[in-house]
Amino acid sequence: MKNRQLWVLAVSMLVPATLVAGCEKRTVTADVSPPPPVATRAPERAGGTTAPEGSVAPLGEVTTRPGTVTPGAPTAPAVTPDTLAPIGPARPSVAEFATRAELEDIHFDFDRYDIRPGDARILDASAAWLRTNPSALLLIEGHCDERGTDAYNLALGDRRAKAAMDYLVSRGIQADRITALSYGEERPLCRERTEACWAKNRRAHFLAKAR
Repeated sequence: MKNRQLWVLAVSMLVPATLVAGCEKRTVTADVSPPPPVATRAPERAGGTTAPEGSVAPLGEVTTRPGTVTPGAPTAPAVTPDTLAPIGPARPSVAEFATRAELEDIHFDFDRYDIRPGDARILDASAAWLRTNPSALLLIEGHCDERGTDAYNLALGDRRAKAAMDYLVSRGIQADRITALSYGEERPLCRERTEACWAKNRRAHFLAKAR
């Protein structure tokens, strides 16, 4: 009986010790993330850039202060009075010119810009009117029919206007009184797709204004 009491006492003493030992081995972990790294600002280099030494800024990204230029970056051309000035003589406003009955249109063969004999007589009459009106300025428009590309017809219309201008200059009219321009096929008189209609559109048209 005495031995049984000693065994019970021993067991009762071992159980708490075991529980204590088990508790001491258990570790508690908290769901805590490490603090984010603290960003450090790179020392500012001479010239105003803030990129680290030896680094390259992405394309199109500005790494300089306003008023500074990154080496190798594209820059807009400076605007100066010279860049705003017109190149060559200024073209007069077309709206200032008006059609005159004394200045008849002349016409051209297909894909040609030479002056035909009948049209030369029309230009002779126009030159006579310009000589009797020395204050008048002349605008010559070159026109084409719809056949051909836009670029080709603009060039052909320009040759037709200049051919008429050269003829008038050969008759004594000062070149500085005349402005020639081309509309190509943009301003047809007739829109039918016939040869008779196209012939009306192959022309040089004349307008005048007082100087």
